[in-house]
Order: sequence, then C-alpha cells, then structure tokens
Amino acid sequence: MRRLGNPAGPGQPPLVSVILPVHNADLWLDECLESVLRQDFEGTMELSVFNDASKDKSMTIIEKWRPKLEGSGILVVVGGHDSPSPRGVGYSKNQAIAQSSGAYLCFLDSDDAMMPGRVRLQYEAAVQHPTSIIGCRVRRDPPGSTERYTRWINQLAPPQLLTQVFTAHGPTVIMPTWFCSRAWFSHVGPFDEGGQHLRKGGGLLRVDQTLLLYRYHPRAATHSVLETTIWTHRVRFLEERALPSWTSFTIWNAGRQGRRLYRSLTAASRQKVGPAPALPRPSLPRPHSPPCPAPSAPPQVVAFCDVDENKIRKGFYCYEGAQERPKPRVPVLHFRAARPPFVLCVKLDLTGGEFEDNLRSLHLQEGRDFLHFS
Repeated sequence: MRRLGNPAGPGQPPLVSVILPVHNADLWLDECLESVLRQDFEGTMELSVFNDASKDKSMTIIEKWRPKLEGSGILVVVGGHDSPSPRGVGYSKNQAIAQSSGAYLCFLDSDDAMMPGRVRLQYEAAVQHPTSIIGCRVRRDPPGSTERYTRWINQLAPPQLLTQVFTAHGPTVIMPTWFCSRAWFSHVGPFDEGGQHLRKGGGLLRVDQTLLLYRYHPRAATHSVLETTIWTHRVRFLEERALPSWTSFTIWNAGRQGRRLYRSLTAASRQKVGPAPALPRPSLPRPHSPPCPAPSAPPQVVAFCDVDENKIRKGFYCYEGAQERPKPRVPVLHFRAARPPFVLCVKLDLTGGEFEDNLRSLHLQEGRDFLHFS
C-alpha cells in the first residue's frame, strides 16, 4: 500500500500526474487503479482520468476508487465526454494531460497495471534526464503472447533505443511505459505517432527493471492505430533522420517488404538505392521485348540484396509504378556482394538465427553501417 504522503498544498502542483485514458475498460480497471494506489513513491501524485465515451461500467469503477485514492493523498481529476463514438487514445491522452497539473507525466493504459516501484524509479531517471522519454521493461499478460515483440522491448541495448526507432514494432520505448517532464512534453507538443520528440532533440532511456504488466488482447489501444499510418510515419522518419547522411544505400530484402519500402520512398530517396544505368532505347518498339530489360553490366551501386537464389538469378527489380522514364531497374545481389550502408527489411528472430549470423559475419556497426526497418 502507498505510504500516506502530504497532498500538494494550495497552489502547489503535484510532482507526478498519472495520465489514464479510459474507453470501455471495466474488465481491467480495478487492477489498474489498485496499482496506482500501491505505488511506493513518496512524492505528491495525482491521477488524471479522461473517459473517452465509455459505455460500460468504467466510470462507476473510477468513482468507487476515488475515495481510496484521495484518502492516500492522490488527487483524482476526471474529465471526458459521452459522444456516440470515442475520439481515440491520442486525443484522450492529450485531454488527460491538459486537465492535469503535475510536473512529471506518467502514462498508463487502463488495461495495464504498474509494479509498485514504477513511478519512483522513472521519476528518479526523469530528474536526471529532463529531455528524455523514460521507459521500462514489461511483463506480458497473458504469458507467452507476442514473445518476439516482448523480447525486443526488454532486450534492446541503450544505443539501439535510437538505432531501431524505424522498425515495425513502433517506438523502442513503448508508449504504455512513457514517463517524462511536463516541461519537455509542452516543448514537443501534443501527443502523436509522428516522432516529434526525437525531431526536437529528445532522448530515450529505459529503466532496466520490469515495472509494467502489459496486456495483450484484441481491444488493446495498440490495435487502434492503422498499420498504414504507422508505415507512413516510419518511412518519412527514415528519410528525415537517416537517409540524408547516406549518398547511397542497399535494401536488404528483395521480397515484398523490401520492395514496399522502395516504392514508398520519395523519388530522390529511391535514386540513392542505385538503379542500373539506363540502356539505350531502340528507335522503334519491339513487340515481344520485356518492359524492363535487364542491366547489361553490373551496376556500381548495390540496390537490393538477398539470399534467395531465384531473386538473385533474375538480377533486378523493375518498379512498374514509377513516374520516371525509363522506369527504374534496381539490381539484386547476394548479400555478400552488397555494399553498406543497409536498410534491413528482414524480421528478426524468425530464421533460427540464420539472418542474424549472416549479418554478424559482415562485422558491421549498427547505426553507422545498417539500420533495422522490419
């Protein structure tokens, strides 16, 4: 049980606001709110709840817990709306922040539960790193769900928190574990999925203790953001953060994901992938000629690389949808013949270690010679 502390005095904001968006969460709210009550943080706290058009018993549960929380010194602030449909988790987080007053913000999803030391340990880290988002390790519930993803969350080395921000998993410091100063959040601007924090020079840090029970279920807020939206943010962020420092690069994977990345790039970025030199066009079209003739000589800049012999044997990928003329013909080479830097579009932890062994055999440095995208 949380040790009874002194509530913030008149005009004195609490040190930490726990930001809790709620939408139809009655299955999990009791455990979630009990975890707020059981924090061992001895500073002042408030709980800022924003109800996003819940139609279940969520608000009844919140009102049940209000006297327990306020009796232990945790101010409870409740806002929300009862429109016919919810406005989304991003909107709800921003509203919960706007109605709160703590100097630090601790983000909590209504289907998760905090370990007793979470606020204390993340607060200590945030004081030392005022322009960073602070995360933590998680324990997945039910056990065994999303095993690859959970390993990735918990085992990233500190430098990889930045070098792997482009991957399909989303933020390397996952949103349900975020903790940061209000001053930095105000500087960055409202919550969104677009990476404004890093664009403005913020850092990423993880407390290497398991401080959150992170639930997986079909109604989780994680599933509410469209995959296409996340993909677009990732590609634009890659083009802003990494590609300007490279004069050329190789996409590792000539399959579906690698080709999708290539097609998603701007024309200027695609040119860095190194299409083969254009062949002279005949003065008259030949009826049976292929629309994209294969390169007549090995290109000087590697484009795609792979281990699939069929893709390598074909020798190139033609982007039929390109506006450029002639259409880009992108070479495909074996990975050992390829030249870094690489953008890796191969999923980790799925090939029995074969891909990871191939990558290690090249003795490359992550962040300088390659970046993960899948």
